[in-house]
This record gives sequence, C-alpha cells and structure tokens, in this order.
Amino acid sequence: MTARRIPILPTIIVLGAVAVMIALGFWQLGRMHQKEALLARYASSEGQGGEVAWPADPAAAQDLLFRRSRFDCRPDGAPQPMAGHNARGATGWAHVQACVLPGGQKADLVLGWARDLAPRQWAGGMAAGTIAPGAGKAVRLVADPPLAGLDANAAPDPRSVPNNHWSYAVQWFLFAGVALTIYALVLRKRLKG
Repeated sequence: MTARRIPILPTIIVLGAVAVMIALGFWQLGRMHQKEALLARYASSEGQGGEVAWPADPAAAQDLLFRRSRFDCRPDGAPQPMAGHNARGATGWAHVQACVLPGGQKADLVLGWARDLAPRQWAGGMAAGTIAPGAGKAVRLVADPPLAGLDANAAPDPRSVPNNHWSYAVQWFLFAGVALTIYALVLRKRLKG
C-alpha cells in the first residue's frame, strides 16, 4: 500500500538529477588530475631556457605558456589599463597594448605596470617577454624588460593558475546529498500524512 503512495515521476526526476550531480562530481575529479598534469608541465616550461617562436595557432599557444618569446609589435590603438601587480606585489595598472604582427596576426602585449591610469604611448617595435595566459584561450606577452617607461609587471607564474576542481567535485557531491535528503524528508512527510 505504501509503495503506491510514492510518486513515481518525481522520484525518477530526483534520482536522475542526483545521478547527473554525482557524474559531474566524478568528472571534476578527472579534470583535477588533468589540471595537475598541466600545471606540472607549466612549471617545467618556466625553467626551460631559450626563446620559442610566438605561436601562430591559439591551440599551440597553450603548450608554450610560461616560455620566453618575442615579436615585432605594430600598435593597434592606445594601450589599455588592466588591474595588475608589479614585480614587488603592489597593486596598480598593467598597460596592455593590442598589436598587429608582421603576418597580420593580432596579439596582446603587457607593456608594464604603473600605479596610475595616465595614458602611455609606445611607438612599437620588438618586444621580448614571457607568454602568459590571457582571457579565455588567448595568450599575451608580458614584456621583460618593461616598455614605455613603465615598471616591471609581475612575472607570469604557473602557481597563479587555479586548480579548484576538487572543490567543484565536493560541491556536486554535496548538492546530490542535499537533494536526496530534501526529497527523503518530503517523502517521509507525505507517507506519514
């Protein structure tokens, strides 16, 4: 008699949602191991000497993060300020120059750091530095030495790349547990009533 009072469709929906949450938790655990391997590769790249050619392909760029490179920058507009830190850890503004490279490719160049937002002018030319992560899958070159009379920007550090997949996995498992607990309480109240 009691089994007939358990709602079938809501139970299937809740159990399906819980299964999806648990699967997402295990997926995040897998991503955590992938990110650990990636961070180890970045750390080993940081210590490699010699420059690499600036990557023409965004997919190839990810394999060259934290390596030294250079390119010839023709400025495309004025440098834009972006929140950042200098080499001593002070907060201020990194000045980012959009560049057009000789082959027509576009790239961002972090000229350096300043405490203020005063506009900076740079005529362009060769820039050397470290390939760093940019927005999304993009990369940028952090100039070293700095350009346009700016101070040195904080050096790109592979330890600054987050690996928060463990906390995401725990969240998904907790969501699944909470969903089951709430549904069990609802069922208990329904069966008693």
